Amino acid sequence: MVGTAHTQIMGVVNVTPDSFSDGGRWLDTDVAVARGQELAAQGAQIVDVGGESTRPGSTRPPEQEEAERVQPVVSALAQQGYAVSVDTMRAGVAEAALRAGAVLVNDVSGGLGDPRMGPMIAETGARYVVMHWRGLLTDASARHHYDDVVREVCDELSARVEALVGQGVREDQLVLDPGFGFSKDAGHNWTLLAGLDRVVALGLPVLVGTSRKRFLGRLPTRPGEATPEDGEPSPPDQRDAATAATSLLAAQAGAWAVRVHEVPPTRDALAVWQLTQEATR
Repeated sequence: MVGTAHTQIMGVVNVTPDSFSDGGRWLDTDVAVARGQELAAQGAQIVDVGGESTRPGSTRPPEQEEAERVQPVVSALAQQGYAVSVDTMRAGVAEAALRAGAVLVNDVSGGLGDPRMGPMIAETGARYVVMHWRGLLTDASARHHYDDVVREVCDELSARVEALVGQGVREDQLVLDPGFGFSKDAGHNWTLLAGLDRVVALGLPVLVGTSRKRFLGRLPTRPGEATPEDGEPSPPDQRDAATAATSLLAAQAGAWAVRVHEVPPTRDALAVWQLTQEATR
């Protein structure tokens, strides 16, 4: 396990030109490394480096291009002693990042995007984030329909764990991610957040990634204004206070870590909760 018993913060470095939240800001290797250093200095225990945008409508880069984006950033940060994860659906990219010093693979497809991923994780013994996934957001099969979103997410995550264990992956390598925003509308996301304790009850560490997601951009601010279902969402960089609130809820539900684009708001929210918990003992 990376970090301590308290909920960890995973800071995001998108080495992509087309991220929904900060497209292109950290594409240059030196700038990306400096951003990773900044996130760690602000309180992130893990720096998550990704070279492929998963926003709706994005175009997948060739595997070699993705690897060339992330590997030098991972290598530089790892050499400086930072705990680094690689955000990728491709086993080749993940394996190269592990060789470069990454300690965790964060796969939004949960191993479904690349059949080589499970065996590679089993062989390397790396920690591995299994996200709930029903396909690329550009794929019509990435269905939004649920009869019971919390139950179905739990069932589908459990099925992925079983499949990965069948490929030789140990359960103690695995971290679960309920996949906020992936094949889920705003109502599903709120219901899943409210039922997050049921995901935690599956017995594996849970990573929560709500940061700057679209459903956080449609909060009612005053009576009579926008509801979560209508109105134009606020820009992604104006959703960090809402992200901190969801991070606090995730910590209260027992999440192992939260994945965020801006560390200080979430760091402070978690510190307030932790200090309050300690004061009541």
